[in-house]
Amino acid sequence: MSHSFSDKPVLTGERTVLRPFTEADADGIWEILDDPDVIRFTFEPSTELTLERLRSWYGSRATQPDRLDLAVTDRATGELLGEVVLHEWDPAGRNCTFRTLIGPRGRGRGIGTEATRLIVGHGFEQLGLHRIALELYSHNHRARRVYEKVGFVEEGVRRQTQLRDGEWVDETLMAILAHEWAAHRGHPDLVSSTAR
Repeated sequence: MSHSFSDKPVLTGERTVLRPFTEADADGIWEILDDPDVIRFTFEPSTELTLERLRSWYGSRATQPDRLDLAVTDRATGELLGEVVLHEWDPAGRNCTFRTLIGPRGRGRGIGTEATRLIVGHGFEQLGLHRIALELYSHNHRARRVYEKVGFVEEGVRRQTQLRDGEWVDETLMAILAHEWAAHRGHPDLVSSTAR
């Protein structure tokens, strides 16, 4: 495969464009991170977030050779709606981890689903990955629906891994494999309904 994680592509869908980050995106992400749902469903950051830290983080995403962070933007307006990330790359095992963050203005419009399809497709078709895995809090039903729609399959549950708002929550582990993606290209519902 000629493409590598060092290449930061622009991936265009019907509703969204995924593009490399710039330092200027930090302000938009800062706003998104303030959303109560984002706070509720994302893993705790290991360091305290400041705007300066976010600026240096997003300013340096374009030069990372072992991961791919792309900004999810509204195709019509260019507005920053969130991010999609392929990271924890294991070149020998040809696998990596996926995570996404979509702010309130990107929700309920199929943006997260399309953005997930675009970057997962890039991972399999251009980067030659064999497996893409993710984890989510088990009570995050909205995210789970998106991942299932794109073809991620549940592999297991880590029980009571985090204390959130005074309650122990489970983590669900999901993954998608190259041959599964090749069969449905992120639309498993279309394949299974025609197979019957």
